[in-house]
Amino acid sequence: MQFKCDYQPRYAHLKKSFEHIQSIFMSDDHTIHKARNELKIIELAGVKTVVKSFKVPHLLNRIVYTFFRRSKAYKSYHNALRLQSLGISTPEPIALIEFFESGLLAESYFISEYFDYDFTIRTPLLEPLEDRKEIFTAFAAYTYGLHQAGIWHQDYSPGNILIKRIESGYQFSIVDINRMEFKSICPLDGCENFNKLWASDEELEIMGREYAKLSGLDETLTIRKMKRHNDENKRTKNFKKRLKRVLKGDFSTPA
Repeated sequence: MQFKCDYQPRYAHLKKSFEHIQSIFMSDDHTIHKARNELKIIELAGVKTVVKSFKVPHLLNRIVYTFFRRSKAYKSYHNALRLQSLGISTPEPIALIEFFESGLLAESYFISEYFDYDFTIRTPLLEPLEDRKEIFTAFAAYTYGLHQAGIWHQDYSPGNILIKRIESGYQFSIVDINRMEFKSICPLDGCENFNKLWASDEELEIMGREYAKLSGLDETLTIRKMKRHNDENKRTKNFKKRLKRVLKGDFSTPA
């Protein structure tokens, strides 16, 4: 099996761990997320890391990712480096590792340092935190800053936005960054980037007011745009859920 690895020079002392990441990952039981891909917190030579193992693609995608497109691990690593160059917080990238079998991409991993966060944006969306208004206001300002820097996170959903309380307020850090665009973003188009939060109208109004204030947009227009994009995303997701139930033969009404 062919092995390819790219890492930041200051982590050269972890090279042996990179070479054996398959067995290290398999034997570790500190899983923090498991769905299509799996994430584990693993200590490598004294460095607390998060290792993301990407699902092995099906045959067609193995060909595509080998010859025509960069792998998700590759994009995660290099997007992280680019974010850092733009002054945007994301967990410190350590390495990308790819294994090839019969000349085609098989397993791939992205390793970053563990970011000690307090909660994700999901928490104030679901729980009555005393400072939730301040969090949403700061989050809108953070998002505006991303857009001003030309950063469009295509998976800008609650679990991918980490928050740490700091003396001056809140530090936001973004993860799951293999799907990103770096482009010029006009503020009105930026309103769409809030659509995956599943936020309430009240919460969007808080975010919309701050985003409008910073961008110079009309406040009413901004909030209306955010709500429209939010409603469209909810309708699309709910339709897909209903369709999936029908295809499975489940015709019951969801609770």
